[in-house]
Amino acid sequence: MNIAADSVVQIHYTLKNDAGEVLDASEAGQPLTYLQGHGNLIPGLERELEGKAAGARLNVTIQPADAYGERDERLIQRIPRTAIDGGGDIVPGVQVHAQTEQGIHALTVTAVDDQSVTLDGNHPLAGQTLHFEV
Repeated sequence: MNIAADSVVQIHYTLKNDAGEVLDASEAGQPLTYLQGHGNLIPGLERELEGKAAGARLNVTIQPADAYGERDERLIQRIPRTAIDGGGDIVPGVQVHAQTEQGIHALTVTAVDDQSVTLDGNHPLAGQTLHFEV
């Protein structure tokens, strides 16, 4: 059986960055299950898996445009600390969620001082070339 649109697919994977650091992996013995052709994976990986046979192994490199996009510095903003509900425990690295016209959007706190919080609306992997072993 080959992977095609509307197929339920299970994969084991390891995701690395350009430096070879492991960023993510399927849990030991537990494959990732997804529905092919429905945007459940980044576009570049889904495209690379299309047509592959069950049991196939592959190493693929996905450029930012086919993954989480390029970094957009316009998505970084500094807001008053008081604008965040429960702003007392905000520290760099924490993700907060904001309601936007497009729905709920995750933002990463990158800096905090007494008066303000800097938020980054880019996906944490935006701008990175991703290397998958599947």
